[in-house]
Amino acid sequence: MPLDLSADQKTLQARALELARGPITARAAEVDRSEQYPWDNVALLKEAGLLGMTIPTRHGGQGKSWLDAVLVIEALSSACAVTGRIAVETNMGAISAVMAYGSEDQKRLAADLVLSGDKPAICITEPGAGSDANAMTTRADRRGNRFVVNGRKHWITGGGVSRLHLIFAHVFDAQGNDEGIGGFLAIRDETPGLSIVKREPTMGLRGIPEAEIAFEDMELPPSALVMPPRGLKKGFADLMNAYNSQRVGAATVALGIAQGAYQLALDWSEKREQFGRPINEFQGLQWKLADMSIRLAASQALVYKAARSGSDGFPDMLMAAQAKVFTAEAAIQTVNDALQVFGARGYSRELPLERMARDVRMFTIGGGTAEVLRNVVAGAILGKKLPQTRDGWTAATSGRD
Repeated sequence: MPLDLSADQKTLQARALELARGPITARAAEVDRSEQYPWDNVALLKEAGLLGMTIPTRHGGQGKSWLDAVLVIEALSSACAVTGRIAVETNMGAISAVMAYGSEDQKRLAADLVLSGDKPAICITEPGAGSDANAMTTRADRRGNRFVVNGRKHWITGGGVSRLHLIFAHVFDAQGNDEGIGGFLAIRDETPGLSIVKREPTMGLRGIPEAEIAFEDMELPPSALVMPPRGLKKGFADLMNAYNSQRVGAATVALGIAQGAYQLALDWSEKREQFGRPINEFQGLQWKLADMSIRLAASQALVYKAARSGSDGFPDMLMAAQAKVFTAEAAIQTVNDALQVFGARGYSRELPLERMARDVRMFTIGGGTAEVLRNVVAGAILGKKLPQTRDGWTAATSGRD
């Protein structure tokens, strides 16, 4: 545990750990087996004041920092990654975008929903637009005093359980001119035209649905559009700044999973005996445990640093990307090593390690792939735009030897 946490942060962390080691751990296997959203855990988080912590006090939240949220997410994820993700998305991502850029009415709406237990859904990815978000085809056409939204989103976390949706779409004026990409708020079951098409059968994180969502002539008032100060032309970039907090949150879930796996392996290495002595007396396993602890320490340092960088706004883009890439990849290796320490037992579904191995694999993919985020890091450290389109790359490199 870092030595520079405040007394309040240590208390917050202890509260989350108590939940994680008690009812969250007890329910984790069933959440995975049943593939049902853990509403019981949501109720526990709500009762403990761990939902909407980062929402400002004037809107009913606690005004907690990103690091405060990270401490909670880390603890919960060590027991149940699904519950950790719920903590991410009720404190970061869509809710943070609305609280930063929304109107007062939008902020009140979003805060009330989250504090009551809703996990907002951020709707960016489409069947044909994943890493290339600008290629999205969902559109919002201005028709009189309303917008009409049509399109499809894919791999939307929480689709079917989330009520509040932040939907990204190309905005067209009444003459058909593309004004830029904007984010619209819509509420499932209250906004006609929003429908859940299907749920994806996922490898891991099975207790939280990933869904395809359709918008068919979905009518929204102009008040549903979240408008950053720089307007629509720059608004997408501003709204995506909120995604830096989401990336820190995703890295934290991976960190928590890895910590949970490491602790299981560490405890088992003392209990398990072969050849007449505990297996942690063999140098091969000592080095494996050492490498795991080193990865965890480095990951935690990156995640905490990224969280602290957002003390006056959103976390730094470079730090968030670095934290997510390193931590996600390190967590996969750590969970695999922990499973290896258990041998055949680790491969059994009676232990949480096989679930952890499935859950952790998502974090080099969702929320920005490791490959795309490496491009983000490279662009930041080189101070250059690194376009990925063929035409853009040709223009950027023309004239070079």
